[in-house]
Amino acid sequence: MAGTAGTPGTPRVLRAMNDRTALDLLLEHGPLSRTRIGKLTGLSKPTASQLLARLEAAGLVLATGTTEGRPGPNAQLYEVNPSAAHAAGLDVTPRRIRAAVADVTGRTVGHFELPTPGRRTTTPVVQQVTDALDGAVKAAGLSRGDVHRLVIGTPGAFDPNTGRLRYASHLPGWHSPTLLGELAAALPMPFEYENDVNLVALAEQRLGAARDHTDFVLLWNEEGLGAALVLGGRLHRGWTGGAGEVGFLPVPGTPLVRQVAKANSGGFQELAGSQAVPRLARELGIEDIPQGPYAEAAAALLERAAAAPDGDEPHHRLMKTYATRLATGLASLVSVLDPELVVLSGTGLTSGGEVLRALVQAELEELAAPRPRLVVGDVREHPVLRGALESALATTRDEVFDTSR
Repeated sequence: MAGTAGTPGTPRVLRAMNDRTALDLLLEHGPLSRTRIGKLTGLSKPTASQLLARLEAAGLVLATGTTEGRPGPNAQLYEVNPSAAHAAGLDVTPRRIRAAVADVTGRTVGHFELPTPGRRTTTPVVQQVTDALDGAVKAAGLSRGDVHRLVIGTPGAFDPNTGRLRYASHLPGWHSPTLLGELAAALPMPFEYENDVNLVALAEQRLGAARDHTDFVLLWNEEGLGAALVLGGRLHRGWTGGAGEVGFLPVPGTPLVRQVAKANSGGFQELAGSQAVPRLARELGIEDIPQGPYAEAAAALLERAAAAPDGDEPHHRLMKTYATRLATGLASLVSVLDPELVVLSGTGLTSGGEVLRALVQAELEELAAPRPRLVVGDVREHPVLRGALESALATTRDEVFDTSR
């Protein structure tokens, strides 16, 4: 696709706009005939034919099968060429790095998980990243050079003013001021970094419960409690990338936590984070508290409480008390932002299902003047990784699908 970019309104730019519209329709609908593409784009059949020939010659679409079972002759179908480009995403936690590669249609074609046992590991971060990426690339049957772009999701956020990771002291090895430069030198493709909860919000906005919403808050609870803020359709990151770090929020019901960055905790985290659920269950006399990581224990307790029969007062009290705690912190958020929607995500929230959602909704309506609608997130399988892939794919498609160049 050689040549210089055209001026807006010129035939080259208009063709590129039609090309992109057709490619987006193929991504949305799957295989389409030239007649159907013409109807959806408003183009004449000859123009649609020229468009498809151009995209096929550029390697962006493939002829695939024909229509069957309809009156008249079978029509040739076209689809986006999955091999036109690939993108990758990483989901980084203190215990593991999860990596995946997707083709340009969004289908995951390679997946890999690299254990990173906290402070016990001696492997440099750059090598952890490249090892995880290489594992996913190999699983996809590709090479590093086939990956167009990478997005890395981590807890906390890289401060755009200093390049250092903030708000994630529990992620060992990631706080060097030279880390981003070292990654750029080691990776053969462009890469971006993003807060993990922001990526979950992106996944819900593209694929899940927040589709068609431009103002919403996503509350996330796994090992840590955090939020993502989408305002006017765009992520709000804040001056240092710390917007949404609500785990540090002072709230009623807990003592003030001072030096929150050193403690890596705050009032809302202590009140309603995953670690609070087993502790609350013990206080309520619930026996058989699950062992293991806080997020898994909290999820199991909330799932059990949501399914508790009438008369199981301890589990009903657990759910009601926890809902009040969640609403206490959410009240501050919605009072300031007045979002249209609040999405509850992460196993520490989704495990409570509709029961927890309804209780939090009722509590929030008594604690805050704005009354946004609460929903449970739809993207349950590796949501951080899915968001990283969606972010990488969005930029990749913009670049690869631009036929005006």
